[in-house]
Amino acid sequence: MANTRSAKKAARQAVRRTEVNKTRRSRVRSYVRKVEEAIAKGDRAAASAALKEAQPELMRGAQKKVIHKNAAARKVSRLSKRVKSMSG
Repeated sequence: MANTRSAKKAARQAVRRTEVNKTRRSRVRSYVRKVEEAIAKGDRAAASAALKEAQPELMRGAQKKVIHKNAAARKVSRLSKRVKSMSG
């Protein structure tokens, strides 16, 4: 456990940051899951609409350092590729 005042404060901040980041990460995953589900159903219109909502969410996650920026870009790229390749 932390001994100094500054270490105690850092520990408190870490707890708060963890909560915020957990929420953000969950939010990003939810948006990605919506795209995945639409792709699985084969509904191209719904998939592209879900992708339009998920893309800024992924980039926001990257900006807030919840996920790496290259990971976010890769995820967007792969999802958009899958949506484009859908028939319809």
